[in-house]
Amino acid sequence: MGKPKKTPAAVKPKERWGADVIVDLLHRYQLPYAALNPGASYRGLHDSIVNYGNNTPVMMLCQHEETAVQIAHGYGKASGKPMVAILHNLVGLLHANMAVYYAYIDRAPIFIVGATGPMDETKRRPRIDWIHSAQSQGAAVREYTKWDYQPTTVDGVPEAFARAYSVMMTEPRGPVYMCYDAWLQEKPLEHAVPLPPETFQTVPAPIAPDPVALAKATDTLVAAKRPVILTEYVGRDPKGFEALVKLAETLGAPVYDLNMRLNFPGKHPLNLSMAKDIFRDADVVLCLDVRDWERPTTSLTSTTRELVSLVPKGCQWIDIGFGDLNISAWAMDYQRLLYADQRIIADTTVAIPALTALLKQRARKDETFVGRAAKRSAATGRKHAALRAQWALEAKVDWDASPTTLPRLASEVWDAIKDEDWVLTAGTLEDWTRKLWNFDKPYRHAGKSLGTATQFGISLGVALAHRDQGRLVVDIQPDGDLMFDAGALWVAAKHKIPMLVVMYNNRAYFNDWEHQIRMAKQRGTPVERAYIGMDLDDPPPDFASLARSMGWYAEGPIENPGDIAAALKRAIAEVKAGRPALLDTITQKR
Repeated sequence: MGKPKKTPAAVKPKERWGADVIVDLLHRYQLPYAALNPGASYRGLHDSIVNYGNNTPVMMLCQHEETAVQIAHGYGKASGKPMVAILHNLVGLLHANMAVYYAYIDRAPIFIVGATGPMDETKRRPRIDWIHSAQSQGAAVREYTKWDYQPTTVDGVPEAFARAYSVMMTEPRGPVYMCYDAWLQEKPLEHAVPLPPETFQTVPAPIAPDPVALAKATDTLVAAKRPVILTEYVGRDPKGFEALVKLAETLGAPVYDLNMRLNFPGKHPLNLSMAKDIFRDADVVLCLDVRDWERPTTSLTSTTRELVSLVPKGCQWIDIGFGDLNISAWAMDYQRLLYADQRIIADTTVAIPALTALLKQRARKDETFVGRAAKRSAATGRKHAALRAQWALEAKVDWDASPTTLPRLASEVWDAIKDEDWVLTAGTLEDWTRKLWNFDKPYRHAGKSLGTATQFGISLGVALAHRDQGRLVVDIQPDGDLMFDAGALWVAAKHKIPMLVVMYNNRAYFNDWEHQIRMAKQRGTPVERAYIGMDLDDPPPDFASLARSMGWYAEGPIENPGDIAAALKRAIAEVKAGRPALLDTITQKR
């Protein structure tokens, strides 16, 4: 049977089935989308969503389970709300492994639905149901999900679902995996199964800071002469972005944003991100929801792996965040231990306004503190202005070079979008967007990209989160990353997700090429051979033709930087008309 010319209306069957209870819960918790690659292990749930649930959550067909999880990852980062990714039994789960891991380390809330079995051996089809099922299937992702569970009866489904949602959405957030037996989904429902009560609070209140510890931190900050604020995940909630501005202005302290979320306005005079020298004379470093404290505060010689601290001895460290909550016994994403002088377990969404209030109380009585803060603010503002001016000058170097320089590309895109209500998805073009664009609102950027083979899928999710607001979503897309899952281009066209993709196409996996250059220089081997196993050339992928074949508007390859502005104008017009567009811009390696 083929696809009908017109989809008939959903018809609820007279009989109810086990999977209907799962759909009732998906509706109760208002999960809007379900990204998936189809599979027979959840055929019962699939039919229940399509017919009993009238395709709610809306199904989003993907070519790979990794893409399905990445879309949910991007959506969760950008919206702060979870969506569903459905994975077909054991094989779909294993396909999705890396995407689940990246969602875990990036603290993205994803409700992953899996399926297995049937665990009743008498109901298994020969061969296929045996090779696609596992005992304790969740063990495959248990080390990098917050919780997993497999209900044994339909009556156990609501409680497990409610717990999973609560665990997922409690900070620090992360993915959960709920595995449903195939026969549990397909069995007729013989009795009504009660859902959690309407009065149930789905997510507990956030963790508040200890008042005594926060007062001590206030004393330390008031006495500080050169405090620096370091932040990584504060911007996961827009309220955190806004609260951090008030704290920084009250303290008069520079802010270094690690950009796992957009934590602080880019052009704010107190923003000294990407200026590591601010740590050299710091007497207090205030870490706010930070794990990766070491990278910005040290100098690394990559070839020899030598680290030198930039922070002077005697500097005090205050750490406010989730500490070692949710630490993994398997993955080492917890980073090196920070021997902080003061450690406060708290959600910064609550802690930052409380700390600001204490500092303002002190400011009303302490003129010395107020004067010091004002002097620091002025000095930091001058440094900020000098940095922005320096970056603007650097952006003009080799302006007309072909292939296009990265700052030229960042400048061309900014000129084309600056009057729009825009969003940058993941990649920052080696931070040139952060140096040249105006990140003035918390939703402008969902946070920097992660490892290769993650950016495009996550970008689709970010674009989906902003689609109904009519924002112009821009993905500056590395070529190597897109090559991992080029089929995901079809997802945007199929599900009408308008977005602008501007390729960062240096025709190489150049991050690793640079590592081979370092090894060659250290060992005295030919630098000219470092490209072997690294170049994406001979033949070069034709991303424009590929995108057009998937239903996109596309142009390229574009090698002359003078042609970029006009191409951007045409592509943006297509995106505004509801169609995804790709420009294959060829760039310098770095």
